[in-house]
Amino acid sequence: MQINVLIAFYSRYGNTRALAEAIAEGAKEAGNVNLRIRRAADLAPEELISADARWVKAHNEMTSLYEEPTNDDLEWADAVFFGTPTRYGNPSAEMKLVIDKTGPLWVKGKLIDKVASVFVSTSTTHGGNESTIIAMLNPLIHLGMVIVAPGYADPIMFSAGTPYGASSVSGANADKPPTKDDLIAARFQGRRVTERALMLKLGREAMASS
Repeated sequence: MQINVLIAFYSRYGNTRALAEAIAEGAKEAGNVNLRIRRAADLAPEELISADARWVKAHNEMTSLYEEPTNDDLEWADAVFFGTPTRYGNPSAEMKLVIDKTGPLWVKGKLIDKVASVFVSTSTTHGGNESTIIAMLNPLIHLGMVIVAPGYADPIMFSAGTPYGASSVSGANADKPPTKDDLIAARFQGRRVTERALMLKLGREAMASS
């Protein structure tokens, strides 16, 4: 059985992107996976982006690699990972906009029972990792999605990430990429969540045929 997996993230300099790509690796380990990786568009004015050479470079690279997430992507997916840098303990405006556009799907119940999980990057240790993930979960619960978190289901979770979702600390200048353990934790989350989505899909089909 094939499982459709969407990884929708926002990343300015590439740290959240690195977690997204590790999650993608883990998702592929779960079996026969159709994978879409999407990056939310920058919302900052062009003059602000162009004044930061690092941002320009990352923006150009990521926009060439990843399309923007759409409601069609969300409806297509069996499992969705949402990734965001933290903004004062909350999701970025870019990822919030992705969620805010789901009204037409919410009205029709199109996201009910799809599996969802969240990952995050922050500037500082204890700088909003868990509060940002929890804030992201609020709308996903309204949408009726089935939340799957890594918990402590693998030993790596005792040394990296959080039980709520994978995370990394990028530093005040966002120049510290995720550590090896951060990426292992993200890969575990990708595999665990995708496996649970597959189990749920198999269960639905078994019930439908019984």
